[in-house]
Amino acid sequence: MEYTDSSPRNISAQSTTNMEYTLALLFSLLHVINVGTAAPLPVEVVKMKSKVKWMAEQLVVRLDKDFQAPVGLTLSPPADDLDGPSSIVSVLDGYNSLISDTLNGVSQVKLDISSLTGYISQWRQGHCSEQQPKPPVPGSLQELQSRKEFIHTVSIEALMRVKEFLNLLLKNLDHLETC
Repeated sequence: MEYTDSSPRNISAQSTTNMEYTLALLFSLLHVINVGTAAPLPVEVVKMKSKVKWMAEQLVVRLDKDFQAPVGLTLSPPADDLDGPSSIVSVLDGYNSLISDTLNGVSQVKLDISSLTGYISQWRQGHCSEQQPKPPVPGSLQELQSRKEFIHTVSIEALMRVKEFLNLLLKNLDHLETC
C-alpha cells in the first residue's frame, strides 16, 4: 500500500509545482511560435537590396579605377543624408547632371548612375504606396550647382561625392526600405 499525503499543504505544493511546469511549457511554446512566425523580409526587398548593392559596388570599383581624387581634395560638408529611395535618387541624379560629358571616360559612369537611379526609382514607384514630395536639394549639391562654370572641377568633385554617397548607401542599405 502506497501512502500519499493529501493534506491541504501538500496539495497546494503539488498544484504550485504543476502550475510552474505549465507556465514554463506555455512560455516555451510562445517563444517557439514567435520565432517560427517572425515575418522574414519579403523576397523582393531582399532582391532589390542585393541588386542595388551589386550596382553600387560596381560603380565604386569603376570610380576607384578610372577617377582618382586630386591630392588634397577634401569634401566638406560630408556625405549627404540618406532619407529613403526618393532622396537617394534625387542626390545621385543631381550629381550625375553635374558630371560633364566631355570628361574623359565618364560616359559609362554616367550610364551606371542612371541605371542605378532608374532601378531604385522604378522599385519605389511599384512598392511605395505614398509618393513623397521631391526632397530638398542637399547643401553640397546646391554649392556645386552654383559653380557650374568650372565644369571640370565640378565634375571631379561630383564624381567624388557620388563615390562617397555610394559608400554611405552600401553601409546603410536599410534606408532603401523606407518609403
